[in-house]
Amino acid sequence: MPANLDTDLLRAFVAVADARSFTRAGDTLGRTQAAVSQQVRRLEEVVGTRVFQRDTKSVHLTQEGELLLTYARRMLTLNDEVLTLMRRPATVASVRIGTPDDYATMLLPGVLARFAAAYPDVPVEVICDNSPDLVAEIDKGRYDLALVTRHPDSRSGELVRREPVAWVAPPRSTVVDSIPIERENPLPLALFPKGCVVRDLAVAALEGIGRGWRVAFISKSVVAVHGAVLGGLGVTAMEECTVPPSLRRLTAADGFPDLPDIDIALHRAPGMAAKPVRLLAEAIHDLVGGNRAA
Repeated sequence: MPANLDTDLLRAFVAVADARSFTRAGDTLGRTQAAVSQQVRRLEEVVGTRVFQRDTKSVHLTQEGELLLTYARRMLTLNDEVLTLMRRPATVASVRIGTPDDYATMLLPGVLARFAAAYPDVPVEVICDNSPDLVAEIDKGRYDLALVTRHPDSRSGELVRREPVAWVAPPRSTVVDSIPIERENPLPLALFPKGCVVRDLAVAALEGIGRGWRVAFISKSVVAVHGAVLGGLGVTAMEECTVPPSLRRLTAADGFPDLPDIDIALHRAPGMAAKPVRLLAEAIHDLVGGNRAA
């Protein structure tokens, strides 16, 4: 079988060639002069020729040593490049996270900023949809992560945060004779599409007290729902963390039933996640969850 050149032997050889001294090469490599001399002798045995001419005062490369030095440098450079490449943190071409539009707008900016600082070359794709649809898709491995509203009957996913839900309305009208929108019957609602957990809770709560309601506006966009409520099209229910200061909260004193808290949960795609995906998940727990999860 052909002999193999040990990179440790080549590294010792290059160190001696550069330092022109076995002692100084040993200092560079963290080895004794005797250990370096032994490595060079082993290398000479492998290549079958002397690579240094030595006397009591100096060390010089032989003609064969000069030839070997060129190859040794190239081999060590290639060796180091391969190890650097293979040992770098595992990465991915991109990270895909699914979440409802309101969470993408209100909860993710700080998370994405932390991720971008750690992985500036890895793009993040955020897909906005209803929570049940996102859970179904991540179970198929189509997303890396999904930050969703957990269905009240479910305990799937990792609990990130427990969040109160509020009724919200437009600011009070400056027209004295106007009827506040929350007193209209049937009550006009600005809603997310069917499948939204908070929508289902709100409708069930109204029906539970026998309050009539009608759909006045529908959109997947939280910005659009905010705008519809602000413009007086209807009342809505949304997580406290997604209520802008421009909107007015309604309470039992306004005739509105209490709404249960919802769980915000994180789902991960099946299988082992790459390091960037794990970092994004950690940032979600740290920045979205904090001490809010019970």
